[in-house]
Amino acid sequence: MIYFDNPATSFPKPPQVAEAVYDCIAHLGGSPGRGGHRMASAANQLVFECRERLAEFFHFPGPERMVFTQNCTDSLNMGLKGVLRRGDRVITTSMEHNSMVRPLKRLEAAGVGVDVVEADATGRVSPADIERKITPATRMIACIHVSNVCGTVQPIREIGRIAKRRGIVFLVDAAQSAGILPINVKEDHIDLLCFPGHKGLLGPQGTGGLYVGEGVEMLTLREGGTGSNSESVLQPLFYPDRLESGTLNLPGIAGLLKGVEYLMEEGERAHRREKQLFRKLWEGCMDIPGVTLYGHPQPEQNAGVLSMRIGELDAVECAERLSREFGIATRGGLHCAPWAHRSIGTLSTGTVRFGLSPFTTEKEVDDALVAVREMAHFASG
Repeated sequence: MIYFDNPATSFPKPPQVAEAVYDCIAHLGGSPGRGGHRMASAANQLVFECRERLAEFFHFPGPERMVFTQNCTDSLNMGLKGVLRRGDRVITTSMEHNSMVRPLKRLEAAGVGVDVVEADATGRVSPADIERKITPATRMIACIHVSNVCGTVQPIREIGRIAKRRGIVFLVDAAQSAGILPINVKEDHIDLLCFPGHKGLLGPQGTGGLYVGEGVEMLTLREGGTGSNSESVLQPLFYPDRLESGTLNLPGIAGLLKGVEYLMEEGERAHRREKQLFRKLWEGCMDIPGVTLYGHPQPEQNAGVLSMRIGELDAVECAERLSREFGIATRGGLHCAPWAHRSIGTLSTGTVRFGLSPFTTEKEVDDALVAVREMAHFASG
């Protein structure tokens, strides 16, 4: 199988990721922060080391602000619902995934005002349009960094600068950018960074993170055992324990650590080659009659996600045929992002989505172009 479904979850992973997961289950054991025996201490050390690597990777001011979550959706729910209250307003964009939209709709029903800034046909949002939406009640700006539908990159540094100047909490959904594009929470003025471990960071599924900046006031979504302050029946106030209740996914964190370490060593070189292959795929598809591409026309403004329509063929059927007839894994449909498809004009049709990774090869891109060309020929006949 030629795998282009990386926006859903990255594959393959570096081999050391699977090795770390196995080694943790087979040999480490123990529960981090719970017990003073050797295995519990080793587990605790592993978790702290992963926190440190992630803090270094994203330029967090300290590892204690790195909260482990189940996935990016979990992080978004914690960030949105932990900050916004009845009477607040939040500004978001029309390019958001349902992982942002659905929690916002729940908050809207509870009395939070939601202001949506429309993207242009390429999926890009203007920072000036965001600033024009700000009111005295605006508590947060919450936006996706990279569209999961068409890969368009949003200008988060400019948006963050506006939020900083106006004293507004800035939340970034980095589901499609963490591990793929550089993120610096200080220079990008990010207060809440939500990210998965299983996509660009090359870790296992069931892992994610939430960065909570200094000065952000958050309520907890869940309470319970943290391994700390066990004499108290109240949730600890300090981070990360304040937001980490229950036993952590230790094997997942072990694998995530290796994914991040791989990126710190090889990521720049790998992503440079990935961008070259993406340009080849984009330009190759542009030359195929009947293929319509969606997203920013400049591939450097894209994070390796290509969305297309092939003639009038149904997008889901296209993806199924690519898998069945050519052994190519893509995703067809609306990609859990109806707002984004409405913005780029494909809500009624959906698209077929290809996503590259650091492990995509030139031959795989060549094979994909052959398959798209044959599908387009069929569609025109």
